[in-house]
Amino acid sequence: MAAEKLRSRVGSAFKMHGLLLRAEANKYLTEALQSVNELELEDVIENIIDAVEKQPLSSNMIERATVEAAVQECSQSLDETIEHIFNIIGAFDVPRYVYNSERKKFLPLSMTNHPAPNLFGTARDKAELFRERYTILQQRTHRHELFTPSAIGAHPDDSRSKFQLKTIETLLGNTAKVGEVIVLGMITQLKEGKFFLEDPTGVVQLDLTLYQFHSGLYTESCFVLAEGWYEDQIFHVNAFGFPPTEPSATTRAYYGNINFFGGPSSTSVKASAKLKQLEDENEDAMFVFVSDVWLDQVEVLEKLHTMFSGYSSVPPTCFFFCGNFSSAPYGKNQIQSLKDSFKALADIICEYPSIHKSSRFVFVPGPEDPGPGSILPRPPLAENITSEFRQQVPFSVFTTNPCRVQYCTQEIIIFREDLVNKMCRNCVCFPSTNLDIPNHFVKTILSQGHLTPLPLYVSPVFWAYDYTLRVYPVPDLIITADKYDPFTVTNTDCLCINPGSFPRSGFSFKVFYPSNKTVEDSKLQDL
Repeated sequence: MAAEKLRSRVGSAFKMHGLLLRAEANKYLTEALQSVNELELEDVIENIIDAVEKQPLSSNMIERATVEAAVQECSQSLDETIEHIFNIIGAFDVPRYVYNSERKKFLPLSMTNHPAPNLFGTARDKAELFRERYTILQQRTHRHELFTPSAIGAHPDDSRSKFQLKTIETLLGNTAKVGEVIVLGMITQLKEGKFFLEDPTGVVQLDLTLYQFHSGLYTESCFVLAEGWYEDQIFHVNAFGFPPTEPSATTRAYYGNINFFGGPSSTSVKASAKLKQLEDENEDAMFVFVSDVWLDQVEVLEKLHTMFSGYSSVPPTCFFFCGNFSSAPYGKNQIQSLKDSFKALADIICEYPSIHKSSRFVFVPGPEDPGPGSILPRPPLAENITSEFRQQVPFSVFTTNPCRVQYCTQEIIIFREDLVNKMCRNCVCFPSTNLDIPNHFVKTILSQGHLTPLPLYVSPVFWAYDYTLRVYPVPDLIITADKYDPFTVTNTDCLCINPGSFPRSGFSFKVFYPSNKTVEDSKLQDL
């Protein structure tokens, strides 16, 4: 393209965004874009303008230095794609975003007045933990078609099918009976045997004599949409339902390409066409998920031998081994026996050179592995236990519980906790169809936007790090490694799988193929 024509095209594109280019900046850009194919030119200019707008600008007059930095960032992002293919993100590396209800935006922690998170949380952290869970669900519910105000001039039937969320404060301010209302709040038991509904504006006692539950596991400390009427300072509930879920694509359409998930990419990997292409082309990519890998059991090591020999001709991309890594969780010799067990596993892996060279190994600690109690998120296994193993198997990562995995454009959360039993035990009302527990469980996790919607005395959390357990926006895959029977459930465009306990479920495990998002149930039968 002629230099003059290119210069005017670049200048016009910047003007469309309300920006003016200095002559030397325009000259530099024209020279830099000379070699760009005309078909790609518009996209490249748009990317450069985006990079310019991200920089702190004092006026709309753009200097050459600003443009140079933007061009450098865009050329870097092409090189970075290779780095962004596969990343393990520990819980303590997950970025924190805080919802600002005035700006209706998620802001990074650095742009808020919140302090940096600390393991020794303050009282404010504990209050914020529930307030943020509430705010995220409230903004998501308000956006749902049932709760958005009907347009002016809409058909009366459309208006009638809409609902309006009320706060507890509006109920408490009424002396007369309030008819059918819907309130978003958290179920709590402030007095023994009496349930209350709580939101940031107040608390109201519940009368549950006539209620009915929609599907899900309704536990204390979970957020619900309660429908009923209010009279004499008591809210009489007709029905409980969960806040509606929202597919990841809808969330991203609303908030843009913020990288909520974490990892090296500055924006969400969902927006990368290059990574999507790599994901589709690599049909051989395969992830193997195994839970309760009791390395001190001879039979488990034999079965791992069998697994590795079966996969040696086609090594999987990655093996994800979840704890507990020992069948006897306590005792004075636990650390030494774990070291020896990992040494035995390393020796087995080294027997299969193709797997040793090509596959990665990720280890997620279990609730009974050595570590600082049962508080989530759990740090990785201590270095003194794993150092010898890492020397023998260099492509191994010992990460936190929960942890996140980003593979091309896919987002995966791995969580090792015996959560299904805990949630069933703490239900306000157990579902009548207990054959369908996996579906109830998955619906609950996704509706709550959180991995452990339980009271803190049942499932303790480091208060300031509660955001690391969020399931919002909804990922592509959640692995809830649980001793409950294996299951695979899809809900809201999210695959939720439980590989089951390897020794307890007849040596079953799950295999995931990212290119077509399919899950294969696998089992090592006695030959």
